[in-house]
Amino acid sequence: MCNNSSITEFLLLAFADTRELQLLHFGLFLGIYLAALLGNGLILTAVACNHRLHTPMDFFLLNLALLDLGGISTSLPKAIANFLWDTRAISYAGCAAQVFLILFFYSSEISLLTIMAYDRYIAICKPLHYGTLLGSRACATMAAAAWGSGFLHAVLHTANTFSLPLGRGNALDQFFCEIPQILKLSCSDSYLREVRITTVSAFLLWVCFVFIALSYVQIFRAVLRIPSQQGRHKAFSTCLPHLAVVSLFLSTVMFAHLKPPSVSSPSLDLVLAFLYLVVPPALNPLIYSMRNQELKDAVWKIKTVYIS
Repeated sequence: MCNNSSITEFLLLAFADTRELQLLHFGLFLGIYLAALLGNGLILTAVACNHRLHTPMDFFLLNLALLDLGGISTSLPKAIANFLWDTRAISYAGCAAQVFLILFFYSSEISLLTIMAYDRYIAICKPLHYGTLLGSRACATMAAAAWGSGFLHAVLHTANTFSLPLGRGNALDQFFCEIPQILKLSCSDSYLREVRITTVSAFLLWVCFVFIALSYVQIFRAVLRIPSQQGRHKAFSTCLPHLAVVSLFLSTVMFAHLKPPSVSSPSLDLVLAFLYLVVPPALNPLIYSMRNQELKDAVWKIKTVYIS
C-alpha cells in the first residue's frame, strides 16, 4: 500500500548494528575525507601559487580538485555524523540539497574529464596548435561550460525527482541520497519521466566515454610514431594520470547505473557508489602528483613550509 502522507525526512542505510562497527566506519570515512581534503587542498595551493603550473592542464586540474572537494564534502560529512551519533535521519530539504550538489559536482567532473582528454589530444597530436586552441580564454570557456552543464543537469534531475509523490516509506538503501533509491518510494507512474531523463543522461555519459576513447586512440597512434623511446615515455607519462582517473571514475559510474537488474544487489550498489563517489576524490591528487614532477615538487615545498 502507498501512503501519500508527506515525507519530512529520509532514513539512510545503516552500515552496521553494533556500536563498535559504527565507530570503525566513522574512523574509516573520516580518514578518507581528511586525506581528500589534504590532497586536493595541496593541489589547489600548488597550482594557484606556482607560476610554472599555470598551463592549461594544470588549470583543468585545479578545477578537478575543486569539484572533488565539493563532491566528497557533500556526501561524506553526513555519513560521518550518522556513524558518530548513531542516527540514520536526513531531512527532506537536506536530501534534496545533497542530490542536487552530488549531481552538480560529479556531472561537471565528467564534462571536465572529457575536456582534459581533448587537452591531451591537442598537446600530443597537434602540439604546434596547442597555444592557439587552448589559450587562457578558451580554457576558461571550456571550464565554465563544464560547470554550467553540471548545474543544468542537477537542476533538471533534482526538480523532476522531488516533484514526484513519495509515499512508499522513507528508507533509502544507500549511505547518501541517490535518485534511483528515491524513485523506489514514488507512488506515481510519473517516475517514468525521470527514467526517460536518466536515459538521456546515460546517453550523454556514453558520448563522453566514446569521445575520450577516440581521443586516446589518436593519442596512442601519435605516441607510437615518436622515434625515441624517451620521447614515447614522456608522452605516455603525461596521459597516464588522466587515463587512470577516467578509468576509475567512468567505469564505476557506468557500471553502477547501466548494469542489468539481474546483477543488482544492495551490497554491490553500495560498493560501486563508494568506488565512484568516495575513492576518486581521495586518489586523484596522489595519481596526478606521482606522474607530474613539477606538481610533486610544488606540493613538497608547500608541505615543507607548513611543517617547518
